[in-house]
Amino acid sequence: MKKHIAALFAQSPVHVGAGNSVGAVDMPVVRERHTRIPVIPGSALKGVLSTFWGSRREKGSDAYHLFGGEDAKEASAGQLLIGEARVLAFPVRSARKSFAWVTSPLALLRLKRDAGLEFSVPDISSNEECRANPALLLDGNAVLEEYLFESSGDCSEVANALKNLLEDELWTTVAERLVVVSDEIFSYFVENACEIATRIKIDEETGTVKNGALFNQEQVPSETMFYFPLSAVSSSELDGEAAVAKLKEKLKANGNLLQVGGDASIGLGFCKICLN
Repeated sequence: MKKHIAALFAQSPVHVGAGNSVGAVDMPVVRERHTRIPVIPGSALKGVLSTFWGSRREKGSDAYHLFGGEDAKEASAGQLLIGEARVLAFPVRSARKSFAWVTSPLALLRLKRDAGLEFSVPDISSNEECRANPALLLDGNAVLEEYLFESSGDCSEVANALKNLLEDELWTTVAERLVVVSDEIFSYFVENACEIATRIKIDEETGTVKNGALFNQEQVPSETMFYFPLSAVSSSELDGEAAVAKLKEKLKANGNLLQVGGDASIGLGFCKICLN
């Protein structure tokens, strides 16, 4: 069973909610408990991908084979095995180039494991150290948000490995914008540098804010690069690689665009997808 990697590049902020919270953020995004890295559950991705075939999965149809049956009496598993999407590169403000994509040894090691890529993962020994392209530096330092990191070398090998994940004009600048920081700093940025949008609901009768309808919603910013593993088992009706090919065809027919998470009507969650 061959494993494929799908790159998911956010073209607008993404909100895949974890439900209501009693904290400062009323509606946080889903995160890994141990790393605090935002994720998109495989179940959410499966649901979004299946909608390309319509709302029904008739027995014997491509949708039935790929995603499984919905009828409780004839329930069946689909051939596609879809993993959760993890953040690979996260955009943060930079004193040079407007913004930078940060990643970490942990994120890169996971990608190597999942995608089978061959490149050297930099060893970042302290939270004050980074690896970055010289074009991103000021006096040998990367200035990200309000923090300064001393560069101990470039990360061109890593950038060259990542740039082939997606055909996108902005993503081609990854070599100029990529910064490898420590795992601790990466976890800090992905937890504390997401967008917080204050939302309201208007009372249709009064035309003012409905009582108790003010809430804060967390959003993963646009230009975030996710990736997720995908594979397919073979069946008597459809070979595993043929199943993946059908998904690729459907994605291409839809312009390789995917809407993930909530609030599609206000422009959230639109992503470019590339299935390798």
